[in-house]
Amino acid sequence: MFCPRCGVNQSDELKFCKSCGANLYAVRRVVDTKETDEKIERNKPWFADMTLSDAESRRRQEELDHRRGITPEIRRYNEIKGGVITGSAGLALAIFLSVFMQGLVLSGKVSPAAAEILSRLWIVGVIPMFVGIALVINGVFVSKRLAQIARDAAQPLSNPSESDLNPLMIASAETTKFIPPGFSVTENTTRHLKSSDPN
Repeated sequence: MFCPRCGVNQSDELKFCKSCGANLYAVRRVVDTKETDEKIERNKPWFADMTLSDAESRRRQEELDHRRGITPEIRRYNEIKGGVITGSAGLALAIFLSVFMQGLVLSGKVSPAAAEILSRLWIVGVIPMFVGIALVINGVFVSKRLAQIARDAAQPLSNPSESDLNPLMIASAETTKFIPPGFSVTENTTRHLKSSDPN
């Protein structure tokens, strides 16, 4: 391996360059993982993103959302808004189909078998209405919790106490209170002698 700093050829088992002292172990790790700070290319075809791994596509989506300023809270409001729109469109479709098909049935120009089918066609509008209700419920309850988790993760700890930094440390004693006297360590240590006393 060639040292990236000075260009001297080094053996693969060395962790540091003999010439300049560069950390070759870190360089090997980066080369082995092949992680780069590649920016999202705008001129790539849309189907190139389909070949990405799930983690890579999620990372790119988070980067795009960050650039656009889309926070989890905004995503939550958009989900609720989409649910209200979808549910309203489903309800409107159900009402329209009910009124329109009822008019066709009342016109008398359809057979009784077709009238039965047409009078129940309004149920098609129930599907998007339930999808909208599900989106609203998810946005109100589930996404609210996810937004709270993201908000908490973004906020740094404010003035962590010494016991927060070291959880094994015992808290300091409260000196403003009197501690009620407890039992002594030596109390009842000779109890077994009393019971075995022959007198």
